Amino acid sequence: MKLINKILTILVLTGGMTACVDQLDVQNPNNQTTYDFGKTESDLQEAVISCYNRIRLEGTFARVGYTLDAVRGDEVWNSSQQWYLEYDNLNSPGTIGIGDEWPWRDNYHVVNRTNFVLSKVDGVKMSETSYNEIAGQALFLRSLAYYHLATYYQNVPLITDYASYSDINTMYAANATQDQVFDQIETDLKKAMEMLPSRDKGGEWAKGRATSGAAAGYLARALMFRHKFTEAYTVLKDIIAGKYGRYELTKDFGDNFREGPAYENNSESLFEVQFLDFGTGGTDEEWTPVNISPEATQGHAVESNYASQELGSWGDLAGSPWLYNLFRKENSTDGRLDPRLYWTLVTFEPEYNTYTGQKTAAYPGGDPRSNTIYQKDITASPLSNNAQGGISIAKFTNARNNIYSSITNGLHCGINLRLMRYSDVLLRAAECENEISGPTQTAIDYINTVRRRVALKDLKLSDFPTADALFEQIANVERPKEFGCENGRGIDLLRWGFFYDSDRLNQLVEHGYYKRDGKASTELLTAETADDSSFKYYYKGHEYLPIFQSTLNANPNLVGNSANNNEDNGPAFKAKWTVRPVVK
Repeated sequence: MKLINKILTILVLTGGMTACVDQLDVQNPNNQTTYDFGKTESDLQEAVISCYNRIRLEGTFARVGYTLDAVRGDEVWNSSQQWYLEYDNLNSPGTIGIGDEWPWRDNYHVVNRTNFVLSKVDGVKMSETSYNEIAGQALFLRSLAYYHLATYYQNVPLITDYASYSDINTMYAANATQDQVFDQIETDLKKAMEMLPSRDKGGEWAKGRATSGAAAGYLARALMFRHKFTEAYTVLKDIIAGKYGRYELTKDFGDNFREGPAYENNSESLFEVQFLDFGTGGTDEEWTPVNISPEATQGHAVESNYASQELGSWGDLAGSPWLYNLFRKENSTDGRLDPRLYWTLVTFEPEYNTYTGQKTAAYPGGDPRSNTIYQKDITASPLSNNAQGGISIAKFTNARNNIYSSITNGLHCGINLRLMRYSDVLLRAAECENEISGPTQTAIDYINTVRRRVALKDLKLSDFPTADALFEQIANVERPKEFGCENGRGIDLLRWGFFYDSDRLNQLVEHGYYKRDGKASTELLTAETADDSSFKYYYKGHEYLPIFQSTLNANPNLVGNSANNNEDNGPAFKAKWTVRPVVK
């Protein structure tokens, strides 16, 4: 009897285990995998949309991926003296997630998804137009991710084959050189700008999708990073001529920082990251790396870093007194303050209350809310940070929009982040013209087109006797006033080599002076009057962000970059290019 019981028990267990194995083999037909998804045009259209979703993560452009480059620049400092401090001081040890890991991780999310699309698109039957649109968008978005990876982390793995992820020997990729990454960026963008339609096609192509104009604009940026000025100038002139769609400056500078369909994806925007208007998204705040809930807020948290802590923000970042005083050096032709000051920094200026007409763009001109911040009348500049002080930043916040009455920290701000504007095309064209031919009237005309929008006096060619003099005007007057506190200034400092020349580095120290006095200090600071400067703490090689130590530990094929090793990039830069001298 005992033997029979044993036999029966074994049979039952065997049958049960077999049944379990059979059940495990049953697949849910509603749960698709990467093996059976992507076989139709409809699948790939959905996959492309998922690629756009990844550029709205915290490590790409929903917060730190955007603001890390701003704080690396000389017109923004870390007013909280906590978050971002090591990136403001350019000396991160490589063990801090917000900068060393998050942009790396989230940009590789973009790379992964775009690689999936590109691995499938050749095998799906569709029209040539659909093929070009799907592949072109994937190529652009992959290039966008690699552009920021290479300008943040210098030497990063270059993965372009989706099959690489299925083999552990290729999944753990080694570093590529920065030049290899930029070669791929240029290749992809050249294809994308020929494959994609322009914004003139209308519909979604004029409402946020990557276009030929976006690809051309980023190609010019990539070329200029490696001082390929002649090639970049050709692309820029084609954009200006309308080859990749019609672009023009908005009449009102402020329209580039307002929320809503009347202002976003406007005539000046080559590419911007799309966020739902405030209050129109869901309620789930999905921080990195999830962001897949249908009830996600679908906003960004740049405002939570930029806005005043007095009004509810985290108060992490502030505008530099140098930038403020740069605006105050030159008024518009009607005597008013440069209107870009109003949209860049949140300072109380008594003059704003006296403007009743509107000869100059971007002022509220007679609006009773002309001096209201978040629907509160102000008679003094609100503090970036309650403890340290600092000038609050207005761009991409509600400070000049007045849509809601108080800040809701987190992923809630709905103002689209304009990553590239037509004014950048014009000022880059001026820079290329100057690099190729020295100071010319053509270069001056490009600059004056941007200045006229805000009613500044035209520059004269006779005021710039050398290419060095005009470069100084472009680099340290025109660009910071037009793009101050936006993503991109840190990348400019890299491509110009300002970290590799003692005079230029001293200039950055001067630009970076700030006070920790609990006030919105606007005085022009000196070494004697300032409390500190971010650039006094710069370690050689840390103009790039270090690769996260845990990432290095996990990948045996990966090695650290110049920031990990405190290596001076100056000799290698100067072997290829020159750093223009400071012109007072």
